[in-house]
Amino acid sequence: MLNTEEFGRRLSHLRHKTGKKQRQVADDLGVTPQAVSKWERGLSCPDILMLDELASSLRVTIADLFEKNDAR
Repeated sequence: MLNTEEFGRRLSHLRHKTGKKQRQVADDLGVTPQAVSKWERGLSCPDILMLDELASSLRVTIADLFEKNDAR
């Protein structure tokens, strides 16, 4: 089962590594910055159909979105 808080921390870490703002990621995916904020806070998760675009926006693989190491 997916731990949404852990996923959110990972997402935030990867976003910061790219130097992108939440708004930039949101624009890439066609969602609101508030949605990205909720993902990063572990309150919700992106739709599975968005994972490829999300990974592409952050210049990582889908697998990288779920790796537990290097997120701290």
